Amino acid sequence: MPALDLSRLRVRPLAERRSLTRLEDILVPIDRQPAPLSPEQSAQVDLAADAIREARSRGAPVVLMYGAHLLRNGAALLLADLMEKGFLQHVATNGAGTIHDWEYSWLGRSTEGVEENVAAGTFGTWDETGRNIHLALMAGALQGLGWGGSLGRFIHEDGCDLPPREQLAGLVSQFPADPMAPACCELLAAMERHDLHEGRHDVQHPSKHGSILAAAWRHGVTATVHPGIGYDIISCHPMFNGAVLGRAAAEDFRRFAGIVAELDHGVVLSVGSAIMAPQVFEKSLSCAHNIRFQAGAGPVAGHRIFVVDLQDGGGWDWTRGEPPKSNPAYYLRFCKSFSRMGGTMHYAQCDNLAFIHHLHRRLVATLP
Repeated sequence: MPALDLSRLRVRPLAERRSLTRLEDILVPIDRQPAPLSPEQSAQVDLAADAIREARSRGAPVVLMYGAHLLRNGAALLLADLMEKGFLQHVATNGAGTIHDWEYSWLGRSTEGVEENVAAGTFGTWDETGRNIHLALMAGALQGLGWGGSLGRFIHEDGCDLPPREQLAGLVSQFPADPMAPACCELLAAMERHDLHEGRHDVQHPSKHGSILAAAWRHGVTATVHPGIGYDIISCHPMFNGAVLGRAAAEDFRRFAGIVAELDHGVVLSVGSAIMAPQVFEKSLSCAHNIRFQAGAGPVAGHRIFVVDLQDGGGWDWTRGEPPKSNPAYYLRFCKSFSRMGGTMHYAQCDNLAFIHHLHRRLVATLP
């Protein structure tokens, strides 16, 4: 069967989409009272806050891996404040987390009706989302940035600059084997095919205060993105280019593995990410160990992992490690994978926004 020609996709302005969420409705002010927690949930927040304070006192990093719902639930200002105050050194999300991040920043609205729009052939076919995310990644690649840094900078700086076509062609011709040559080729081809002009591309983001990625760029916190090809709506666009997305994601995987290699006595928060976070973390830790062992160093040790999700934990105490295969909890991948990653793992069955909101309160309350 022939491959589908995505260049034939008809896209429409994002403003025409019926978006289901508005930034002004979801964004949680820092001074808002958080939702109540049960005693068990509150105890888990206390453990996480204590672990983060201890990690930072040692100079060890705190890493937040989050799913798109944490952004959609309005946590951007809380996370930005934690970054500014030095409690977070790295944030990591999936592709969907970045799409909502950009749409809230640019339009102030995001989220669409999946069932109805797939049936109509319009799901994801929104011009500005696919166009500008690809534009940000292609421009960022020339600066050696990954997905998170490229898009965070694009939002924070309200656009990007593209070099002259002749300069790109000259670099490819002169240095064809250079690691940057493919990025130059992809950008040059996109400029020809999709009418991307040289020079400044001014893309204003009036709601950038709702962007986690822009906050990370602003505060010098590394942001990485770990997508799947075909997972996200930017695949439903004539500019879709798996090489562009893969190059940005590959750079971010290397950056994420880099902080995992330095995670001794640090903290990992996995909040609402049942698939991406455990899968990416385990591969990163394996790579980190491989390189550490070559240098005669030991494994990453002393780290603590806090996993937060709405599902129950199977009635299992995950600080004991993984349950036997006869226990249904064994099949909770988002718990089991992290329980195998050394250190100590804690599981909290909790609304992700409520957990982060209370954690913010606990941490900020201890500052002078």
